[in-house]
Amino acid sequence: MVKIKWLGHAAWLVEGSDKSFIIDPFLSQNPKSAMKPNEIKKLDFIFITHNHFDHIGDAAELAKATGAKIVTTFETAQMMQKAGVPEAQTIGMNKGSEPIEIGGVKVALTHAEHSGNEVGFVIEIDGKRIYHAGDTALFGDMKYIGELYSPDVAMLPIGGYFTMAPKEAAIAADLIGAKITLPMHYSTFPQIEQDPQKFAAMVKKSKVVVLKVGEEYAL
Repeated sequence: MVKIKWLGHAAWLVEGSDKSFIIDPFLSQNPKSAMKPNEIKKLDFIFITHNHFDHIGDAAELAKATGAKIVTTFETAQMMQKAGVPEAQTIGMNKGSEPIEIGGVKVALTHAEHSGNEVGFVIEIDGKRIYHAGDTALFGDMKYIGELYSPDVAMLPIGGYFTMAPKEAAIAADLIGAKITLPMHYSTFPQIEQDPQKFAAMVKKSKVVVLKVGEEYAL
């Protein structure tokens, strides 16, 4: 069983049979976070989609406290090293490769349309494939993410202003065609206030599961 917990904004804690990781750990400065960094005692990996403050978040502190490896783009990995994370704990990658096995999980970086050395991730753990789109606009090649990786779960931003809004995100969900779609990156701040049920009503080719901050979904 793979457990996926929404920590608020774009932060997710994923726990498999013997590996666990966090994506975009914006916790201590997140006004609606479900956890604080000191509550997380064990992590194997920290994935960062881009170098904006609300996605890097507490990555350096968590890496130092848990020994987890940070997986991100080459440039953001260098930023983490400058923040005091040992080089041996950072894995700098880039877009375009087939999934690479790293310590018991498989990882591929995907295209995203944003700013800040932005990427998405497809992460396979215990045979389940999780696609985290990062901050992104809608782009047509999302259909190839669906075709190449066949994700079981897609985590998509719906907040608008900085990323896709519900209408664009619904098109993205249908292009990707994941079994389950989880909306994220909304209602953290006034600019990105959204009703996720409106997003869910527009999606035709995926089951949308709307979680409250702190809730968990099991695969």
